[in-house]
Amino acid sequence: MADTTLPRSPFGETIDFDDGAPIRPIASEELTRTLQAHELYVDSKQRSGKRANLDSTDLVGKSFAGMKLWHIRMQRADLEGADFTGTNLRRAILIGATMQGGRLAAADLTRARLNGINLTDADCEGVCMAEADIEFAIMANSDFRNANFRDADMSGAILDAANLSGADLRRANLRGASFQDTRLHAADLREARMGRAILKRTSLKEADLRGAYLRVAKFHRTDISGADLRDVEGLTTAQIMHTIRDAHTRLPVDLITEIEDGE
Repeated sequence: MADTTLPRSPFGETIDFDDGAPIRPIASEELTRTLQAHELYVDSKQRSGKRANLDSTDLVGKSFAGMKLWHIRMQRADLEGADFTGTNLRRAILIGATMQGGRLAAADLTRARLNGINLTDADCEGVCMAEADIEFAIMANSDFRNANFRDADMSGAILDAANLSGADLRRANLRGASFQDTRLHAADLREARMGRAILKRTSLKEADLRGAYLRVAKFHRTDISGADLRDVEGLTTAQIMHTIRDAHTRLPVDLITEIEDGE
């Protein structure tokens, strides 16, 4: 059953990534053999070894730091507190996995499938999730400083109280994502799709939003001090009036005129 105590996406209320399969234990010796065969599978370019399937497996607190786990399967696995620091997880399948309190610092999850993952309270500084599928993921209160989400699909994701300072979110799909109380200081959001995103009490200080799509995004005490919003699409004066700005905030020319005329 899904954990109903966790925050939920406004677009994902009826989505449950739990297929009902029980979490199975795995002996240390079996896990070691499975991972060794998978690393051989990676090193041999799939000519030998065997791709690991650790779907619905109890891997709580395990360390995979620095391993070559390209294309591994860990759907709905219990990875609470697991360590993937510096791990190659390119194209890995972690749909519906639980990784609360986990470590993904400097890991590479390019083009991984992370739909519905529970990645709360996690250390993900410098992680690469470029081009990854992260729809409806719960990533609240996690450290994503200097992370790479370029071209990722994060629609409906929950990133409340997370730290994405310096993150690269260029062209990311953030439709309906929740960034309440989130830090996006100096983040690169150029051409990001943020329609209906929730940006309440979000800090976008010095962020670059040029070319971003912000139609019906929800603003409330949103800090855009020093942010660059030139050429954004869908932004209205009504939205701007719910923001905190300073002399260094750069707005679209048409909105500057509307605001000045309204004063």
